[in-house]
Amino acid sequence: MNQFSYERPASIDDAIRLAQRTGSRFIGGGTNLLDLVKAGIEQPVTLVDVSRLPLAGIAEVSGGGLRIGAMASNADAANHPLVRTRYPLLSQALLAGASAQLRNMATVGGNLLQRTRCHYFYDTGFAHCNKREPGSGCAARDGVHRTHAILGASEQCIAVNPSDMSVALAALDAVVVARGPSGERRIALADFHRLPGDMPQRDTTLEPGELIVAVDLPPPRFTRHAYYLKVRDRASYAFALVSVAVALDLSGDTVREARLALGGVAHKPWRVPAAEQALAGKPLTDAGAQEAARLALEGAQPRRQNAFKVELAQRAIARALRAAATMNGSPAGAMA
Repeated sequence: MNQFSYERPASIDDAIRLAQRTGSRFIGGGTNLLDLVKAGIEQPVTLVDVSRLPLAGIAEVSGGGLRIGAMASNADAANHPLVRTRYPLLSQALLAGASAQLRNMATVGGNLLQRTRCHYFYDTGFAHCNKREPGSGCAARDGVHRTHAILGASEQCIAVNPSDMSVALAALDAVVVARGPSGERRIALADFHRLPGDMPQRDTTLEPGELIVAVDLPPPRFTRHAYYLKVRDRASYAFALVSVAVALDLSGDTVREARLALGGVAHKPWRVPAAEQALAGKPLTDAGAQEAARLALEGAQPRRQNAFKVELAQRAIARALRAAATMNGSPAGAMA
């Protein structure tokens, strides 16, 4: 592990100023970054500790939405009364992630920034990883890629985003609030994570030195019929092979509005507006759910070992849609 300096800023402005130093990285809970530092994947010159800044609040905002501070722990966000009652999909997704101990430490801002769990990225014994060493190649393409992307991948990288929380936030039209040297800006969650393209080393659209200060949720529209389904190899402490976040606004049996996002299949939470639109204005039927699932996976390009993910994702979508329709506001989620 390389040597680095440690700074504890007294204010957000001070943190942003310190982050302008070459090689600076923000650290909050450290549940992902410290692993990367110990493995030699991240080699910061300076760690800027933002854990004690006043960014952990969760409160209703003007207009009826909710602001979740970037330093709120995953556990506090999942169990907050306003999240559980107004945004049960987010609570379910957070509770499906990691372990209770990690949720107590991991932060909302850090969750958004966690790196892929591709084994070729994490093991520096493998020389070919464009995300870790741009231009070196992608060992996963012809190696072990069972858990890797079937949508949105490129010749440069086929890794997936590991976050459960981000999938729910994408379905809920969340906005990331970031502050940097040029001031504050708002980034729709759909635009926050990048597809790999020819720059897989860049996971997000954050600019250097920008600090996530909050996540904003719009006024709640999907409090009763929301469901997060996580399909994984074992029942706890495992990343998703496929996950599905579904939120429905129902009038009787008719879908007035639908939100559908996938995890475990791409470099970012995956939403296909056509799949959501196919559900709107109609009763939710098995045939309708299957058509939405087909549209959501349109354009998938699986590889040899992960072709099973296409059918798995389609079946998971249909299952999650049926479950969401029968839910009645409970924050309890499902995992398989």
